[in-house]
Amino acid sequence: MDESWDGRTYRERPSRFARAVVWTRTVTDADAVLPVLPDGCIDLLWVDGTLVVAGPDTRAFRPTAAIGTRYVGLRFAPGTAPALLGVPAHELRDQRIELADLWASGTVRRLTEQLGTADDPVAALERIALRRAAEVAPPDPVLPKVVAALDAGWSVSATAEAAGLNARLLHRRSLAAFGYGPKTLARVLRMQRALGQARRGGSFADIAASTGFADQAHLAREMRDLTGMPLGQVLSRSAEARAGLSLVG
Repeated sequence: MDESWDGRTYRERPSRFARAVVWTRTVTDADAVLPVLPDGCIDLLWVDGTLVVAGPDTRAFRPTAAIGTRYVGLRFAPGTAPALLGVPAHELRDQRIELADLWASGTVRRLTEQLGTADDPVAALERIALRRAAEVAPPDPVLPKVVAALDAGWSVSATAEAAGLNARLLHRRSLAAFGYGPKTLARVLRMQRALGQARRGGSFADIAASTGFADQAHLAREMRDLTGMPLGQVLSRSAEARAGLSLVG
């Protein structure tokens, strides 16, 4: 296996599967209890010999794993995974589900054997996704446009108009694609913009102004609602850590 994927720390790289990244992480004493924050993504995980799907979160998820547990993950951009998994995203919302509960047991058993004997489980996980993508219809091409518009701070109504959808249809398609409606997705993406800004430095007031919040108090309320933690705790950790290391999933 490539030394860069030796599991001694969190690492990620762009995946050969479009609109995804592959990552590895080993639980250490320092990061075992840190929460995973909502990011609008769905992950396919290989952990402790089991294939697991991590659904889109609406709140911080606090994992429990033994020290030394190693994760290999494929993180799909918002809207990408449901077509691959064959399951609407809202059925996975705020859940961690074994892939065997979604796919045929024989198929998952075969994939588990492949990963268990693979010299490079990261590449093996990518191959699983690439083979599956060749067998199913691609995601709705309008979804990346919806994500881009909401991430740029557009209103839900403006996003729906740009996508050629009415508000009700956008909401229904968003539930299936992202796990929640466009308003919630916009909140999650805005929070992630604030975390990204925090990693680049700056005052809380400046971060709020540059990432679409009304003011610092609005930023503080949203952070607490979505993460269960005070603003200072979330942003100070984000400034100190890489995004995928402990705070986002």
